[in-house]
Amino acid sequence: MTLTPEDLIGYVERDLDADIARWFPTGEPAEVPAETRSIDHLLDRLPPAGATALAGFDRRVREGRIPRPFDIADWSYGFDFAANGCTILDADYETELTDDDVFTIGADGGGNLFTVLANGQVAVWFHEEEVLEGGTRFDHLDVFLWSLVRYYAVRAGVLTRAEVEADFRSLGQDGALAESVGLLAGMKDSSPE
Repeated sequence: MTLTPEDLIGYVERDLDADIARWFPTGEPAEVPAETRSIDHLLDRLPPAGATALAGFDRRVREGRIPRPFDIADWSYGFDFAANGCTILDADYETELTDDDVFTIGADGGGNLFTVLANGQVAVWFHEEEVLEGGTRFDHLDVFLWSLVRYYAVRAGVLTRAEVEADFRSLGQDGALAESVGLLAGMKDSSPE
């Protein structure tokens, strides 16, 4: 059966905990300070499934239930663009967004931020151009997190690229398939140890 983005709606509440327990059983938890920016400004603007996913993920982050290797840190989770003097340009490089339009949920290891948008999509904010590139998007947070967990599992050597590649391709997410910056491009072929 071909996996679709719709199949993954509800992933955060249904399967995220089990996937983390299976592939990252001893991972140190990510920690964010108590004063980390709230998600409240975005919840009412998100589609219902997106609000549920973000609330569930945020609760897990703040409770220390998400592994540190996911690049969640005090600077990358709930990043305050305005306070840091950063612009948020949409993919057209003209439309300027504000902190009220987005919420960052982690980094990509290169200073770029995974960013939830008010329409429910997740995009990469590239720090060099201060833009949310169009070709880096995921349809919704559930499909993004499903992909991210598997990406880190491959990088950790507990899954192989061959085990996940067909599903990544069937999901058709730009953020996974983009030739040089997608998650699939960042996976090395390896065998579980």
